Amino acid sequence: MPAQNHYDVIIIGSGAGGGTLAYRLAPSGKRILLLERGDYVPREKANWSTRAVNLEARYNTKEVWRDKDGKPLHPHTNYYVGGNTKFYGAALFRLRHQDFGELRHHGGLSPAWPISYDDLESYYTQAEHLYHVHGERGADPTEPPTSAPYKYPVVTHEPRIQQLSDDLRKLGLSPFHVPLGIMLDEVNPRTSPCIRCDTCDGHPCLVAAKSDAQVVCVDPALRHPNVSLLTNAYVERLETNPSGREVSRVAVRRNGAREEFSANIVVVSCGAINSAALLLRSANDRHPSGLANSSDVVGRHYMGHTNGVLLALSRCENPTVFQKTLAVNDFYFGDKDFPYPMGHISFVGKLDGVTLSAGAPAIAPGWTLDLMAKHSLDFWLTSEDLPDPNNRVALNRDGEIVLTYTPNNLEAYNRLVAKLKSLLRQADCHEGLFSLNLFVGERIPLAGVAHQNGTIRFGRDPKSSALDPNCKPHELDNLYVVDASFFPSSGAVNPALTIMANALRVGDHLLERLR
Repeated sequence: MPAQNHYDVIIIGSGAGGGTLAYRLAPSGKRILLLERGDYVPREKANWSTRAVNLEARYNTKEVWRDKDGKPLHPHTNYYVGGNTKFYGAALFRLRHQDFGELRHHGGLSPAWPISYDDLESYYTQAEHLYHVHGERGADPTEPPTSAPYKYPVVTHEPRIQQLSDDLRKLGLSPFHVPLGIMLDEVNPRTSPCIRCDTCDGHPCLVAAKSDAQVVCVDPALRHPNVSLLTNAYVERLETNPSGREVSRVAVRRNGAREEFSANIVVVSCGAINSAALLLRSANDRHPSGLANSSDVVGRHYMGHTNGVLLALSRCENPTVFQKTLAVNDFYFGDKDFPYPMGHISFVGKLDGVTLSAGAPAIAPGWTLDLMAKHSLDFWLTSEDLPDPNNRVALNRDGEIVLTYTPNNLEAYNRLVAKLKSLLRQADCHEGLFSLNLFVGERIPLAGVAHQNGTIRFGRDPKSSALDPNCKPHELDNLYVVDASFFPSSGAVNPALTIMANALRVGDHLLERLR
C-alpha cells in the first residue's frame, strides 16, 4: 500500500462521535483521515423550507433498508459531513446520574454501565462548552452533579411558552430551560450568528449557527494540516491481518472506484445502525460472525427511545417562533402514582400546516391544519426503551440492512402522555392532545432512528459485550467504536451530548496511546 494511504488514525464518520473525536485528536500532529460517506449539506434556500425538509424529505438518504418481513424501510437519516447533527434539534442533555446504574422500570431492568457518571462528568462539561450549550444549573430537578456552570445563558422563552412555564410552576412542577447548542447572543442580536428562526429543529442551519459537528468540530479540525477529509467515501468493509487481531485495510468505494487505506488505529463512527452493519459486513475466517462479534451482541440490543410528537390545542394562539426552550423532568423517575421511570417532556420546533400535513394528525371539529398550527403547543415526549437482544440490526443475503424492532416498556410512555394530558387540562388547553405520526416513506417513524443506540455495547465481560470500557473491541487491538453504539441502556434524553462527551473521553485515551 502506498505510504500516502497510511495514517496514524482513520475515523469513519463525521457526526457527533467521529467529528468530535477528530477535533480532539487534531492538535496532536498525528496524521488523521476522516472518511464521510456523504458530502456537505448543500447551502441553499431549501435548508429553511419545511416543505422540502419535512414533506419532500429532500435531504434524507435514498437508501432502502428492510424490516423483519423483508418489506422496504425508508429511514429518516442523513449522510452528510456532520452526520445527523446537521438536522438535530440541538437539545444537549446529560444522562442522569442514576442512568449509569441498574434501574428498575415497569417493563424490566435497565442495565448498569461499566463506567460511572463521575467518569464522564468532566467530559460532559467540556462537550457543553465546545458545543455552545446554553442552560441554567439547578433548574432541572433531575440534573446530575456538575463541576462547572454552563458557559452560555439560557435561551429565553417567548411569551406563550413563558405563560405555560408559569402555569406549570403554579401546578407544583419544576419546568426549566432546555440546554441548547446554538450560537445565539440575545444581548447583541445584531451580531448574533443565530437569528432564532423557526426552522432549526430538523433542518440544516443556513447561517451555520447551530452547534453541529461540522461547524463546531470538523471545520476547525481541518484547519490543522495533519487532518484530511474524504467525502463521498463509503466504507465497504474492514479487513484484518492474518491473526485477526488488527484491522489492516479500510476498503472504500469513492466515486465509483475502490480505494484502500490503512492506519495504526481505526475508529468506526457511522451511527449505531451503520456501525453495526459495517462490522457485520466485515466478517472473515477469523471473525466469521463479523468483527468484534464473538459474543454475538453486534447489532443486538438496538434502542431508539419511545418518542412521540403530540399537539395540544389551546384557546389562545401560539405565535412562538423558536419554541424548543421548555422542558419538564418531574416524571423522569416516576411519581407517587407510578414508581417507575416515565421519561422526559419538552418541545419540538414550531410546526406549521405543511409539516402537519406530512404527519396527518387527527383534526378536531372546526379546525384546519393551518389553524391547528397557529394554536398548537408541539410537545416531544421521550421514554426509555429497554435493551432486547431480539431488537437488532442484521444484513440480508444482498447486504441490505435489516432492522427488527418491537417496542417495549410502553406503559411508561403511556403514563407520561396521561400526565401531560392532565397538566394541560389544568393549563387552559381545552381541545386535548393529537398524535402526529411523522412517517417518512410510510415505514419507519421519524423517531425510529433519530436516537439510535446500543448495537455494539461496551462492558467488562467479553461474553456479554463487544467493547471494553474504552470502546475498543475485546478481540481487536487497533479498532474503536465511537458513536451511540456503545450504550448499554438509553436513558430518556437525547443521546447526542453523551456521544460527544464519550468521544472526548476516548480521544484522551487515544492521545495517550499515540504518544
